[in-house]
Amino acid sequence: MELPNLAPYLGQITFGGVAGYAVGYALKKVGRLLAILLGLLFVALQLLAQAGYVQVDWTRIQRDVEPFLQQPGLQGLWERLLATLTHNLPFGASFVGGLILGLRAG
Repeated sequence: MELPNLAPYLGQITFGGVAGYAVGYALKKVGRLLAILLGLLFVALQLLAQAGYVQVDWTRIQRDVEPFLQQPGLQGLWERLLATLTHNLPFGASFVGGLILGLRAG
């Protein structure tokens, strides 16, 4: 592939890579803190449940969540998501590459 054929995509590829790297780096830093906080929350809830302060009504959760999971529109939602993700492929591909590099560097 010649360089003139890539010229229209160079800006998108460069911006996507840089943006992906920045997001990946920040995500790793924030994700580490979020994982610690979620772990502490889980331990606190387990302690409260063991002490008898918290009880989960699993039957009610199943009753409330089941209708949402059985909607026929979920297949259409997946198709729309896939179409959105593949719409601007040069930017998306370079963003994912930059995101992976940023996650490794963070």
